[in-house]
Amino acid sequence: MSDLGSQECVVVRAGGYEGVQGGSFGAGISARSAGAVGLCLHRLVMPAGSRGRPHLHEGHESAIFVQSGEVEVWHGEDFARHLVLRAGEYLYIPADTPHMPVNTGTEDMVCLVARTDPAEQEGVRLLPLPERLAALVGSLPVGAG
Repeated sequence: MSDLGSQECVVVRAGGYEGVQGGSFGAGISARSAGAVGLCLHRLVMPAGSRGRPHLHEGHESAIFVQSGEVEVWHGEDFARHLVLRAGEYLYIPADTPHMPVNTGTEDMVCLVARTDPAEQEGVRLLPLPERLAALVGSLPVGAG
């Protein structure tokens, strides 16, 4: 038998926190809320006209499913790559990949975020905002609910 924690199922019904990288996260599943040992799953709301802080998750992969709205993601070395995610789309972010979400839309973006970080914020490492992006999105507030 595996030594991966409790054999009890856990329901999480309430709670939340503001991520150091920006955005309002629902408590979801984590080491703290449910005793998870290898993952976390949270609901993130990024208000319209806001952005996250440039960051990466040290040693942890992320998977995102956009439920509603849309979000731009600047990513990679020096945040040189750019993509747009819309409702119904998924994004995989490899461990240690710099990224920064930006919601320039008029609708809040709501997504589910899964990471291999059961401590939720343990692997978050904030990075400086490159001057090039500061000129584009630096005036947007860092998202919070």
